[in-house]
Amino acid sequence: MAKGGYPGMGGNMNNMMKQMQKMQKKMEEVQAKIDAEEIEATAGGGAIKVVVNGKREILSIDIDKDVVDPEDVEMLQDLIVAAVNEALRKAEEFAAKEMQSVTGGMNIPGLF
Repeated sequence: MAKGGYPGMGGNMNNMMKQMQKMQKKMEEVQAKIDAEEIEATAGGGAIKVVVNGKREILSIDIDKDVVDPEDVEMLQDLIVAAVNEALRKAEEFAAKEMQSVTGGMNIPGLF
């Protein structure tokens, strides 16, 4: 047996390791892009606007004053929840699409 491994595997293994390192670097770059991305969603015909980043953190919530009705707080709450959920869904889709560009669609558990 060859020193440090199996016969004939040295070159292939080194090549594979270089490819993995290259992929890891690209994934880190893509993750940084995802984290910095700002995604916007609205509800109530634009009365509520939510902006999240790729880390799925809420950056801002804008509420049109015309939708604020002290007699119907529940509607306002529902609109906020709908806008936040839509923004988070869009952020998840964006992240998945960006990562797929690196992984080529491979399902790698725990990737992000």
